[in-house]
Amino acid sequence: MTTVVDGRNTWLQGIDQRLIQATPAPHLTGPKRFAVEFLLFGIKEARACLFAGLFFVSIFLVPRSGLFGLPRYDVLLVIALAIQVWMVWTKLETTDELKAICLFHVVGFVLEVFKTSGSVPSWSYQDFAYSKVLGVPLFSGFMYAAVGSYIIQAWRLFDLRIRHHPPYWMATLVALAIYLNFFTHHYIGDYRWYLAALAIGLYARTTVIFRPFDRDRKMPMLLAFILIGFFIWVAENISTFFAIWHYPNQLGAWSTVHLGKWSSWTLLVMMTFTIVASLKHIRATIHVPT
Repeated sequence: MTTVVDGRNTWLQGIDQRLIQATPAPHLTGPKRFAVEFLLFGIKEARACLFAGLFFVSIFLVPRSGLFGLPRYDVLLVIALAIQVWMVWTKLETTDELKAICLFHVVGFVLEVFKTSGSVPSWSYQDFAYSKVLGVPLFSGFMYAAVGSYIIQAWRLFDLRIRHHPPYWMATLVALAIYLNFFTHHYIGDYRWYLAALAIGLYARTTVIFRPFDRDRKMPMLLAFILIGFFIWVAENISTFFAIWHYPNQLGAWSTVHLGKWSSWTLLVMMTFTIVASLKHIRATIHVPT
C-alpha cells in the first residue's frame, strides 16, 4: 500500500530505504555474494539515474514532429521541468541540491551558447523551438543537470564517502581551468591532456568508499570519473542518433560520436563533482588530509 505524508507520495522513498538499509547477509560468500552485490549495484545505479532515465525515455518517445502542436524541444522542456518539480516536491532532492542543479543549468547553457555560435559551430540544434535562446533550446541545460542529479542521488543510495580528497581550493582551480579550456581551446590550443595529467596527480590517492549491499567497497576516484564519462558518451551517441542535436560530421548521415569526446565528458564529470562537493551534507562525508 502506498504511503502519503504531507500530501506527498512516498512509495519511492520506501524503496530507497530498503536499498540503503539492506539486511546484512554474512552467510553470502563467493559467486553468490558477487551476484547479489552486482544486482543491487545495478538497481541502485538505475535509481540514481532516475532523472536522466526519465528524460532520455522522453527523448525516445517524443516524435520529432512534436506533440499537441508543440515542437519537440519545447515538449522536452516541459517534461524536464515536470520531472524536476516532482523530484523536489517528493523530497527526492532537497532545496540546496536544487540550487546546485540550477548551477549546472547555467554552466551548461553558457557552454551550449558558445559551442553552437556561428564562430564556433561545434554542434547544432537543427529543429525549431519557441524555447530557443541564442540558438540553444532551454531543455539542453537539463542534460548537464542530469549528471549532477545522478551524483547527488548516488551519494545517498551508496552511502558514498571520499578519502584523501585534495584541498578544495586546488580542486576548484582545476575545475575552473577545465571549464575555461572548453572555450579557450578554439583560440589558444587544447590543453585538456595537460589538465588531465594535473587531475591525475591531484586525485591519485583519492578513493571512493561505497556500499552496494552490506559491505563497503572501494574504487579509485579517477576510475569513477572515467566510467561516468563513458556512460555519458554512450548517452550522447543515443541522443545524436535520435537527432536531438548534430555534430558537423553527422549532418549528412549519423555516425558514432568521436571517442575523444569521452575525455571531454570525463573532465566535465570532475568539474560537476567539485560543484556537488560544495553541498554541506556531502562535504561532511569527504576527508581532506591536513
